[in-house]
Amino acid sequence: MTTTIALAGKGGVGKTTIAGMVIRYLMDTQSGAILAIDADPSSNLNMVLGLDLDWTVGDIRENLLEEVKSSLLAGGAAMGTLAGGATKREYLDHQVRTSIAEGSRFDLIAMGRSEGPGCYCAVNHNLREVIDGLSKNYRYVVVDNEAGMEHLSRRTTRDVEFLLVVSDPTQRGIVAAERIAGFRHELNINIKQTYLILNGLRSETIPLPLQERIEQMDIPLLGVVPYNQELVEFEFSGRPLIELGTESLVYQAVADMMKKIL
Repeated sequence: MTTTIALAGKGGVGKTTIAGMVIRYLMDTQSGAILAIDADPSSNLNMVLGLDLDWTVGDIRENLLEEVKSSLLAGGAAMGTLAGGATKREYLDHQVRTSIAEGSRFDLIAMGRSEGPGCYCAVNHNLREVIDGLSKNYRYVVVDNEAGMEHLSRRTTRDVEFLLVVSDPTQRGIVAAERIAGFRHELNINIKQTYLILNGLRSETIPLPLQERIEQMDIPLLGVVPYNQELVEFEFSGRPLIELGTESLVYQAVADMMKKIL
């Protein structure tokens, strides 16, 4: 059985960092392989995980459309095949598997850029089936989403066990997180449990006005990740955050949250 954990949040709140720590926790404590899906076109989950990224699903999608145009001129695309006799599904399956970046106990697929002006309905349908089929081979799937979660809606039909909405410790951040959490009701997938994570808190406790605002939300607060200078130093140096030690306050905070829900 595959457990899917999805993260969302507006840009700059640290959801990619949290995603990396979730993956690190799963590596340390859980059995089975992990698939990381970077579904934020502006994200850089590969850098957090210390992996090189040659190409993305967005690149594959655009290449396929070029192949279809070429095959159409040769009379093949209309019959559902490309040059050489391969179907579009076979082409996508091969290309997506080739694009996987492999790490220790985890693999990474990056969705990459969003669609251009062409017609992508059939391509997206095939991609959804390819990635869903691939995901079944993993015990855990961790998805780092864009704020609106459009990629999550278009790229999977699988249930999501846990949606973690990440916010910075500000009133504006909480309002944005609440709006993002509201998108889950518009998706064509089943999200079983949704939680809020407060990231980058510099004080010992949550300020009272912020606490009161959080209590008004329709999703519970899962936990708080403290501001940590060591994390800043990792960012400056370009060192992969997945190399943070288990004694790190950031790692420990995320680990405590994962223990609650898994």
